[in-house]
Amino acid sequence: MQVKGGEMASTKLYLDMRAAKPGAEAPLKIAITVKSKIALLPLGLKLKAEQWDSVLCKVVGHPQRNALNEYIRQRKTEVDGILLKMKMSHESDMMSATELKNRVAAILEGRPVDDTQGAFYKYFVKFTEGKRNKGTRGLYEATMRRMEAFDPSIRTRSFEDITREWLSDFDAFMAKTAPSANARNIHLRNIRAVFNDALDEEVTVKYPFRKFKIRPVATAKRSLSVEELRMLFAFKPEPHAVKYLDMFKLIFFLVGINMVDLCGLKEVNNGRIEYNRAKTHRLYSIKVEPEAMEIIDRYRGKTHLLDIMDRYGDYKDYLKRMNRELQRMGHVERVGLGGKKVITPLFPKLSTYWARHTWATIAAELDIPKETIAAALGHGGNTVTDIYIRFDQRKVDDANRRVIDYVLYGKK
Repeated sequence: MQVKGGEMASTKLYLDMRAAKPGAEAPLKIAITVKSKIALLPLGLKLKAEQWDSVLCKVVGHPQRNALNEYIRQRKTEVDGILLKMKMSHESDMMSATELKNRVAAILEGRPVDDTQGAFYKYFVKFTEGKRNKGTRGLYEATMRRMEAFDPSIRTRSFEDITREWLSDFDAFMAKTAPSANARNIHLRNIRAVFNDALDEEVTVKYPFRKFKIRPVATAKRSLSVEELRMLFAFKPEPHAVKYLDMFKLIFFLVGINMVDLCGLKEVNNGRIEYNRAKTHRLYSIKVEPEAMEIIDRYRGKTHLLDIMDRYGDYKDYLKRMNRELQRMGHVERVGLGGKKVITPLFPKLSTYWARHTWATIAAELDIPKETIAAALGHGGNTVTDIYIRFDQRKVDDANRRVIDYVLYGKK
């Protein structure tokens, strides 16, 4: 059967054992081959290896082998007939194996032949709904919202509509509100993952990422932008990592408190934590805002304010573990036959110290005076009197509330 200027389109029955475990059933498919490219059309049947004669292309050793062989013969005849009609009308002259398979499947299922409208968006939704991890699913949903804001017609887009130019324009659109290239790359990687899956499933042969490259931006910064911080705070990590994200939030809500000081806290007095900072030995006081108290109540300790020291003999052990988990936090995918876990981190360099730098950076963006930011971070000598400490505390309290309100509620 000739298509594509003399190329032959052939069909053959194929028991697809690639993902089947030993002794398990595997799906029987029709392999449509065009110019050495193969697309597999499922027949809706599953057989064990010993029930299929690959030489005779017949079911053997099955109690219903006669009925199954008749069904398979009829189905293959249908497929060959559809391909023959398409060849005679020259409809298939410029079609790939995957495009032929999709067209044949649509005809067999009684769907409109031209069903490409909205195919990309529909597949993106289906791909997103298949994510078991809530955090990963939430990130893909965020990408969908960004695409909808950029392209009002996204729900009608086919895979062919998502071109290199479309991706470039989408990136430029995101840059207006997300200056960080790495933050934008999260959404672009999500789109690429959908295309990769669609290619694997032979839904499309289009792939704009051959020419559009996602290039991570090397950076030595140690702080997050407001949008990146909001993305991190909204992320739903794996269950075991929830406590580490909560501790990062707590550090931020407590004006970037150092881990050694956080682990050493004993109690909250009159709505404040008070301690001598380990680095400078200077008396320090922070008002505990409701957002911080909620986390503290969740992780109350026996001998300390938090339960960290109930489980770790040295704060450094916990700090090392926490930083490792923060740097791994991100998309979780299961790939390959064994379901190997692959993680794409949100912020591969993230550490607890970023909470401190981020608080200072956002405070500066809110035009909070440098002197207040310095006082909030505990900078200064040991000669400050209690009067000036109380004066600084009021300013610091107000500054912290402004930062939290801006990050969580968008209030300036």
